[in-house]
Amino acid sequence: MSRPAANPAAAPGHERTVRPRPRRVTELLLLLLALCIGVGANILVDPEQLDKDPGHIIVSGSVLGVGALLVHVVLWIRARYADPYLLPLAVALNGLGLAMIHRIDLSTGQTAANTQVVWTAVAMAVCCVVLWFLKDHRRLRNVTYTMLLLSAVLLVLPMVPGLGVEINGARLWISIAGRTFQPGEIAKITLAVFFAGYLSTNRDLILLAGRKIGPVRLPRFKDVAPMLAAWVIAIGVLVLQKDMGTAIMFFGLFLAMIYLATGRLGWIVLGVVLMLVGGFAASRVFSHVSLRLDAWLDAFDPEVYNRSPGGSAQIVQGLFGLASGGLFGQGLGQGRPDLVSYSNSDMIITAFGEELGLIGLGAILVMFLLFATRGLRAALGTRDAFGKLLAAGLSALMVLQLFIVVGGVTRLLPLTGLTTPFMSAGGSSLLSNWIIVAILLAISHSARRPVATGPATDEDLASFERRRRAREEQRAQDRTPDRDNGPAVADADAPTELTPATSLTSSGVPEHASPLESSDTGSATEVMSRITHRSGAPGAGERSGERSAGRSGAQDGARGAGTGAASSSGDESRGSSTKPAEGAAEQEGGTP
Repeated sequence: MSRPAANPAAAPGHERTVRPRPRRVTELLLLLLALCIGVGANILVDPEQLDKDPGHIIVSGSVLGVGALLVHVVLWIRARYADPYLLPLAVALNGLGLAMIHRIDLSTGQTAANTQVVWTAVAMAVCCVVLWFLKDHRRLRNVTYTMLLLSAVLLVLPMVPGLGVEINGARLWISIAGRTFQPGEIAKITLAVFFAGYLSTNRDLILLAGRKIGPVRLPRFKDVAPMLAAWVIAIGVLVLQKDMGTAIMFFGLFLAMIYLATGRLGWIVLGVVLMLVGGFAASRVFSHVSLRLDAWLDAFDPEVYNRSPGGSAQIVQGLFGLASGGLFGQGLGQGRPDLVSYSNSDMIITAFGEELGLIGLGAILVMFLLFATRGLRAALGTRDAFGKLLAAGLSALMVLQLFIVVGGVTRLLPLTGLTTPFMSAGGSSLLSNWIIVAILLAISHSARRPVATGPATDEDLASFERRRRAREEQRAQDRTPDRDNGPAVADADAPTELTPATSLTSSGVPEHASPLESSDTGSATEVMSRITHRSGAPGAGERSGERSAGRSGAQDGARGAGTGAASSSGDESRGSSTKPAEGAAEQEGGTP
């Protein structure tokens, strides 16, 4: 083993450091509370079933409990610093969904709850697998374009003759061994990974290169072409498959992630305008879109109400169910949610509103918002641009899907048929939601784990020197400005001011930078601080050494948008991994 370099005294004000706590015990206690909520709700829907047939309650409670415990153990082994609140929130929402589906089965005689229990076991097992093999979420960045190709394949599969099946007029499912599966639910995750990988690499090109027309700078077509291709494939295929809800959700995901990457509100305004224009055009071209709009705008018209298919009876029945629930609800098992068609999937929000009332339904919505908040907290805390965009995009996707569902039920938006995350009957949706949980947990572990701040070893110094020389050789080849494609390349020999480590936020970005911006600027100082002195200041991630200009105190010059911006945005850091050290300093801005 190489010996540490010289060990100067710690910098003033940083003598004492505190290692962040994993908080897995807190998670375990919250899991017990979440299980009590789910199993208790399952009992309350029909207390007499404990005497008659308690089998379903025992099986569903056991599956949920064992699955939650397995995920908890995997987190303890592979991601000890993961957020302690994400898993309990997901378990509680999943348990409430199982209880309501079982309650509706008692009235309709169906067995959807049994199928949902099986899918719960499968989804939680997949969550464990993802957590075990995805210890470093940055690995996903290496397969950015593979995710784009996979998304296209998943969206086209239902159109393949003999494989795709049509249900209720929509061709969204594939049939395998008599079981149906919706590939689009997985495609929303792969598209989010692609958007995050592409935007984190090409953010500077999209922001700086291009032509300015008035107050708006339009990016070059070649810089946004892959994203536009992904959007066209998603929207075009889904419109042909007659599923406007998923098309709107994908379009919203596209807008949310490009706004998070650029911070420009103009993208949102442009997207809303395009959505309105596209919706109007679709209503004139596609009959199923026109029927949905009629049911939304004239729900209480007798002709529209009695129309089949495409009538508004489902919307009106759901509104009456919400109204009958009032403020406190009629109680679990006391309402008639079975009168609403598809009350265990598309309209499960109305079932909760009827039996739990406005207060109970509001509590459920707050749980969803807490889940999204913890995801955004992980996005703010992680030290790489890809992780920031992916966590924020998946959190926004969850909120957007819930907004579309609640908006359709309350007639704020046209009814789309999307499922409520974790709660609606449907294995595809449940599986994708638990994969999202796994990815967010992995990113939150990266955000909260301690960063090594000890002195550099001889191996560190030698590796750093090799990288510095390689970068100098590369900069010598890139000094000629490309006047056609963007701003000139900065002179590599011109000295730049090195940002002091103490001016960085805990996420590794300068104090003046946006939390979701790339942390490359701030992270350039950590290796310098590790080489020159041992400081207790929060580190900016081990990738910093790969972007420092050397011990002379110079950072890499800003690359031109048309030449080196894409390559310097983080490709060097994709394979790196942060190594927590015993007694490492606490990341002050991490999740508590």
